[in-house]
Amino acid sequence: MMALLEATVMKLLRGEALDENDELCDFTLADQNEACVAKGVTPIGPSDYIPVTKSTVTYIVLVVLVNSEDEVLMMQEAKSSCAGQWYLPAGRVEPGENLHDAVKRECLEETGMEMELDTLLTVEAASKAWFRFIFTGNVTGGCLKTPAQADSESLQAKWIKNISEVTLRSNDIIPLIECGRAFHKVAKHKVRNDWHHNLLPVIKPHKKLLLRLLICARQKTSAKLYVLMSEKTQAHFPMCEINHNRNLHSTLRKFMTEIFGADVALHKPHGVLSIEHCGQPEGSNDGLCLSLLVTFQKTLEEVFPIGKYSWMAVSTECSKLIAVRTIRNMTVPLKVIC
Repeated sequence: MMALLEATVMKLLRGEALDENDELCDFTLADQNEACVAKGVTPIGPSDYIPVTKSTVTYIVLVVLVNSEDEVLMMQEAKSSCAGQWYLPAGRVEPGENLHDAVKRECLEETGMEMELDTLLTVEAASKAWFRFIFTGNVTGGCLKTPAQADSESLQAKWIKNISEVTLRSNDIIPLIECGRAFHKVAKHKVRNDWHHNLLPVIKPHKKLLLRLLICARQKTSAKLYVLMSEKTQAHFPMCEINHNRNLHSTLRKFMTEIFGADVALHKPHGVLSIEHCGQPEGSNDGLCLSLLVTFQKTLEEVFPIGKYSWMAVSTECSKLIAVRTIRNMTVPLKVIC
């Protein structure tokens, strides 16, 4: 059993898809609404919500490309609301499209440049089922878009060193550019123990918006690390349905309360370990699964799961690998926009 558990943990740490389906969800929207009603609270969303790209769920892709001169690839907006202002290549994922193809398409349409992906830099999430995936990578071909090639996608594209010299559509890209430059600096000097390994979304279909948790706590008496498992149908990491009308922090808090009770001990979400998404067939697999690493600050002896959950010990080697991922920049940051 331990060998199977650790193999699954290792797959998650590598950012791979797990052999689990949506039916293993431990806390569905229907369950969440039932819990609200039991407390005399009116549910804020339907139990039968289905994510449909560009209809009931919005996926945005954005890419930070940095060249050897530390210049950033930027595009000049053509939309009337922000015409002439500058931004990073970005746009909505289209129905039937996966995240990989979407970001490459947007980059080509807006800048004229072809690129290959290296990794996710950040994931952002907001209520109303809004997600933005920030990537970085390397240019592999194409020609920089000129004013003569202006169209509805953009007016032109440039490599820009000092972004303070141009008018930005929004300052929200400043920290993203800083993150992209920091990543490329680390990659250039090959100091990869200072950053998480390259992580890209795995193409796997989901019909729901799901949050999977790798929850860890250390036993005081033995110093061993334990991970929490759900025993619903088959052993798996706890998984809940994301309430699209709330922000992700709210979903996490409610799920942790469901698992550990209202007095759940202080815990810390470190970041994203994996993302599973497909988008095909169009309209039927527009969900995703975010896997998040969470650790308790209190010891195992002070944390008590309720019902169908139980703690399972992992080996010293596996424990060390999980501990590494709790260090800054060793998981993909998840920013929740309230």
